[in-house]
Order: sequence, then C-alpha cells, then structure tokens
Amino acid sequence: MADGVHEQIDRLSGEGVARVIGWRRHLHRHPELPNREAGTARLVAEQLRACGLDEVRTGIAGHGVVGVLRGGLPGERVAALRADMDALPVPDRCGAAFAATGAASHACGHDCHTAMLLGAARVLAGVRERLPGTVLFVFQPAEEGPPVGEEGGARLMVAEGAFADPVPTMAFGMHVTPHPKGWVGWKAGAVYGASCLVRIVLTGRQTHASSPWRGIDPMPAAGALLTGIGQLYRQMSAFAPLTVSIGHIEDVGRYNVIGETVTLWGTIRCAEERDMPEVKRRLTVLAEHTARAYGCTAEVGLLQDVPAVHNDPAWTAAALPTLRRVAGEDRVVEVGGTLGYDDVSELVNRFGGLYVMLGVQDTELDPATGEPVAVPGGRGLVGNHHPGFYADDDTLVTGVRLHAHAAYDHLAGSLLTP
Repeated sequence: MADGVHEQIDRLSGEGVARVIGWRRHLHRHPELPNREAGTARLVAEQLRACGLDEVRTGIAGHGVVGVLRGGLPGERVAALRADMDALPVPDRCGAAFAATGAASHACGHDCHTAMLLGAARVLAGVRERLPGTVLFVFQPAEEGPPVGEEGGARLMVAEGAFADPVPTMAFGMHVTPHPKGWVGWKAGAVYGASCLVRIVLTGRQTHASSPWRGIDPMPAAGALLTGIGQLYRQMSAFAPLTVSIGHIEDVGRYNVIGETVTLWGTIRCAEERDMPEVKRRLTVLAEHTARAYGCTAEVGLLQDVPAVHNDPAWTAAALPTLRRVAGEDRVVEVGGTLGYDDVSELVNRFGGLYVMLGVQDTELDPATGEPVAVPGGRGLVGNHHPGFYADDDTLVTGVRLHAHAAYDHLAGSLLTP
C-alpha cells in the first residue's frame, strides 16, 4: 500500500517549503499570547479551508482549530497531529528581519509548529486518495498556560469535544529545540515533566517606609521563602529530578511604602509525576511556617496541573523506522528527559502515540554528554523561552515530513503498538 506514497509526500513537502517558511515568518512577526490567538487561528482556518479539507472546526477552547481530512481508502484509524499556537510575554531579540517588535514573541518556537502542521495538511490533502483513514490537524491555543482565572489548552479542547468524533487512535507532535538542525530526539517514558503553577500570597500590614515597626513587612518573609525553597530538593530523592522555580514577584510597587502583600509566582516541575503531591505539600508547609515566623500569613494556590508527557515504549519502538526514514539513520538520537512541560500530554497519554524533539539550531552533540553544544561560526545555542531563541527555516521541511509520514504510517498500519 505504501508504494510511492512516501516519495510523493517528500516531493510535495519540498514543493511547499517556501509557503511554510512564509507562514512561519508571518506568525513570528505577529505573536499572540495564550487565549488571545485570534489572528493566528484565523490564518490557520483560512489555510486549512484552502487545502480542501472535509471540515474545519473553529472556536474550540477559545481559538482552537481542528481540520478533518478523510482519506479516499477505507480505514478505521485516526491520526491526530498537534501544533500549539501561542507566544510568550518575552521580547524578541532573535535578530531576524521578521522579528516581532512588541512585548511578546515566539521564544518557544510555536510559530514553527503551526507552520509545519499547516504544511503537513497541504501535503496529506495532496495524497488524500491514498489515505486509509482520517487525519485530524489540531491547532491548540494556550499551551503555555491560560491567564490565571481562565480555562484553556489541550484539556479544554478535550472537554469541549474536539476529539469525540472521530476519536484518535494516535496523537503525534513535536517540539523545536536547540538540538542540531534536522535531528530528531526521542525518549521512551516521561519525556516532559509534570507541572503545576504556584501562586503564594504573603500578607503583612502596610505602613510607611520610615516606620517599619508600625506594620508587618512581608518582604523579609518572601526572601526567607526563596532561600528555603532551595532546601526542598534535599528533602526529596536526588534520583528523581524536580524544580521549584519562582519566576515573578509582585508587590505594591512603591519605593517608600512597606506593602501589605508580596505575591510569588512560579512552577513545580517533577520528572516523576508521583512526586508532585509531596512537593506541593512540602512547599505549602514551608510557605505557611516561614510567613508565620515573620508575623505574616501565606495563602498558597496550586493551579493548572499538567501531567507528564509519557511516550509508551511500544509506541516509540513502532515509530523509530518512520523517524529514521525522515531524518536519516544517524540523525535520530535518544535524548534525556526534560523538566519542561507540554500539555500535549493530555492527548498522548489519552489516545496513545508519541512526542518528539526536532533540532533547529547551529549545534552539535557533545560525544561525552550527548547534549547539544554550539558549533564554531554558527549562531550558537539559545534555549527555548530566551529572548534570543531562534530556529533555522531550513529545518521546517523536516517537521512537515515528520507529521505527514507519521500520519500515513499509522493509517497504513506500520506505526502501531504491537
């Protein structure tokens, strides 16, 4: 059944490179924050309709879009290909001519994800008559987490029925990383960690800066808490990585005021999902007792739980021939896990499938550690969420091919769990 289809997919992918690069650059220049991806969703829906898909569903979980392509051959399998669309509140310092100019940017590479999946939609629509089953093209908002107080992301897409008809038999996706250009990283087991958003509000009593004894200053409690968080690692097993990171602190914002509250925002990340409840408990105890020691109170909010992305070993083994056919035998490497999170876990863990990494930077793998390092004369290694994060346009075609080959191989029967 596969005679010539892989070659046709590769040919169509190559022919569409310029279009994919154009989409990526447009999206990069016009980033939109979580749950605010209106323009991105509009472009996605327009391009999916131009592909001639059977259905294009919009307005799912806010600005989510799902395209449905029913193949011309009988088949019960359903491949869900997923890309996230949202940007970050990070300035753009990537140095490209198409860099964003506002306060937001695609510092995590979701512009690449969206453009690559749009390219795969065009390619697979071009081989529709040879597809034995159905492909869902899933464009997800709010992967970076919806604003506090709002719902969003993959879990809400599931809850709103995006995958009820038809139900996927595989979910597949990828994330661009600073690995070498065109290389594919895979891992069986937990490839992305479990995550929880943390909000800690320390409350004292406001007063004038000239008379601190008339109030209760929550700032020293915040400092002590930040120091104490570093001891949480020593209370958990050193053989299961975790992080508790405070990334943002808010106070009343005036140099001559001792404010009533200080709010700390951060995340808990656990490589082993079973460790999350104990880390939450220990952080809560630490915050409450530290606050009390300084005469304050602490209110701990544990929000937006995201499960770990778990690549079942059977799915990973089944996918390796596909990954190697696309990227090349020597460019498909086993990688370590990461404490980054990705709510594609809501799909992969529910429907089966896998999530891989696609290298997009001027790096090479250190033979001693297996980790990417910068190559002489290149642009260097710049991690995701850094203002200077960049992705090489030449790698986008590899992502298009990965999506298209994975979908076809699943429908045709070679990318299945034993």
